Amino acid sequence: MPTNLPPEARAKWAKTLEARTPEEKLRALQEFLSSIPEHKGTSKLRAHVKHQIAVLRRLIAEQKARKRGGGPTFSIEKEGAAQVVLLGFTNSGRSSLLRSLTNAKPEVSDKPFTTERPVPGMMRYEDLQFQIVEAPALRGLERDSQTLSLARNADALIIVVDLAEDPVAQLSAIVGELKDAGIMVLRPRATVEVERQSSGGIKVVVIGRLIDCSEQDVAKLIASYGLRHALVKVMGEASLDDVEDYLLRRPVYKPTLIVANKIDLPGALDKLKKLQEAVAGKLTVIPASAKSGVDVNGLGRSLFQALDIIRVYTKEPGAPPSKEPLVVKRGSTVLDVAEKLHSRLSRNFKYAKVWSNRLPFSPQRVGPSFVLEDGDIVEIKA
Repeated sequence: MPTNLPPEARAKWAKTLEARTPEEKLRALQEFLSSIPEHKGTSKLRAHVKHQIAVLRRLIAEQKARKRGGGPTFSIEKEGAAQVVLLGFTNSGRSSLLRSLTNAKPEVSDKPFTTERPVPGMMRYEDLQFQIVEAPALRGLERDSQTLSLARNADALIIVVDLAEDPVAQLSAIVGELKDAGIMVLRPRATVEVERQSSGGIKVVVIGRLIDCSEQDVAKLIASYGLRHALVKVMGEASLDDVEDYLLRRPVYKPTLIVANKIDLPGALDKLKKLQEAVAGKLTVIPASAKSGVDVNGLGRSLFQALDIIRVYTKEPGAPPSKEPLVVKRGSTVLDVAEKLHSRLSRNFKYAKVWSNRLPFSPQRVGPSFVLEDGDIVEIKA
């Protein structure tokens, strides 16, 4: 449903963009929330704003604690090819899963809410390492502000459901909570980017198509929220409601896998089948057991595919290829790799040599727009 915010609410939303400190942002969001009318069309927005307010309150409290010399941070610095956050309800088996996948030694207990802070570990898949982070158990949107911020910052998510309970209900509740926090587990039909600028008015660029609206309608909507100068990029198929949702909530898509834990319990196979039917192939479901563990290679392969990444091996003239791959998004070009290695390489790029089994001969001399694939070897000349 459309949000249909009144002019007063739109004006207060614009003030949230002007806030410079967490305290100013918190006050502006509280005023914005109070101005949002309560109806079905604003339910997602109200839930998202409440989540933002809870995150800011936690952030301000952490900052005050650090100034006093205490209070450990909740964030985890990213390492490896990607950061993957384990989400689930208490006693779903997240700690046992982390132990079986990585070198981490989290406390495993039947006691509810044993994990109070994020616990990271490294999982090896072929010549890559994924950082797996166990997040504290979910227990309600406003209480979960830090966990959901951790999920929003991650590269991918693993939702752990318990086959001793109702896995379909668990998945529905977790996906709903993520959605309220502006986190999508299914790839959206469109993405929208709104970039504030200092001049030039409102420019709309559409890579795809707009549904039942025009570029002028989009520009008018953006202007109604107090933005005078902005670059709006619409990719895919988007309606005016989609554009407004992205403007207000800034939803993000996170590649997501489901681990169905405790597959060894009586009746678990029937529950697994119901879960797979509910998912209908839209998400990958991986069965696991706290006793026998999980197929690490299978999980790693599924993560690699879900993240839509490739491995590229660089080499110097006369030297063997690097043993550690450079991880880039699928569809990356030789110039993208040069930029990732060093901006000077991309600025002074001349050509590259590529070794690949898919080429009729190797090495092959290529230009900057050559699209790489997993396993390619690249030597850049600059």
